[in-house]
Amino acid sequence: MSKTGKTGETGERTAGGTLAHRVPDLGALELLLAVARLGSLGAAAREVGITQPAASSRIRSMERQLGVALVDRSPRGSRLTDAGALVTDWARRVVEAAEAFDAGAQALRDRRDSRLRVAASMTIAEYLLPGWLLALRAQRPDTAVSLLAGNSAAVAERLLADEADLGFVEGLTVPQGLDSTVIAHDRLIVVTAPAHPWARRRRPLAAEELAATPLILRERGSGTRQVLDAALGGLARPLIELSSTTAVKASAVSGAGPAVLSELAVGEELAMRRLVSIPVEGIALRRDLRAVWPTGHRPTGPARELLSLTRG
Repeated sequence: MSKTGKTGETGERTAGGTLAHRVPDLGALELLLAVARLGSLGAAAREVGITQPAASSRIRSMERQLGVALVDRSPRGSRLTDAGALVTDWARRVVEAAEAFDAGAQALRDRRDSRLRVAASMTIAEYLLPGWLLALRAQRPDTAVSLLAGNSAAVAERLLADEADLGFVEGLTVPQGLDSTVIAHDRLIVVTAPAHPWARRRRPLAAEELAATPLILRERGSGTRQVLDAALGGLARPLIELSSTTAVKASAVSGAGPAVLSELAVGEELAMRRLVSIPVEGIALRRDLRAVWPTGHRPTGPARELLSLTRG
């Protein structure tokens, strides 16, 4: 075994340091190539965007690292030594390989940035995401966006199965395996058709009465139902169980019964008196709206830009 290096358990040379310590960095190799091409250290320094003293220092550092002289300097310019010419040939291959590596990495970034898969719970998908996606399209017209709408449990499943890049949920808790940030707040309200007896009440509805009343509800797993169930400590058997906010709202408008919906979802119906808001005392039906992503995988590319737009 030579004195310059020995082999560890992994088969790597250890005494001489890692390859990164033994081989000049790309910036130094690019500078050497510029000196070879231009015949002047000053011209090479200008091409790579550094000062001449900095270029001289980088060349000297590379010579010390390799243990050979690379450049002869004179008032007439700079020329490569025989060793410098040989090192330059090797450097050219290294730089070409680095350029190919960079081109491949850029192609991966372009492919990643050409699509965005979003999974969102129903209220967010129907009433908030369209505006955010329009704003994203103005910034990234070439990014193809696909939207998977479902309840909060389904959003978590999509993210954990790598079927979505960013998700939005509206439940009380963050599903296991996901990180999150609060992007907005929402309030649930009790609504009925104007002909329902509750619409003529003079006093707020008691939380106990609401809990005992069969309601038009979203399916299990929805954030809306989760918040309502937790606030009331349990719910009566559903009057009707539906899988979308739009379907719940339409049933309430038709007079089928009372429902609890996001304030975001019923603004138009309240303004036009197709639905009436029923005050409830004794409970607070507020909730956080969250962006979610797999733990340890912070959004990047278009997903990160969409996330920033939600905060705007």
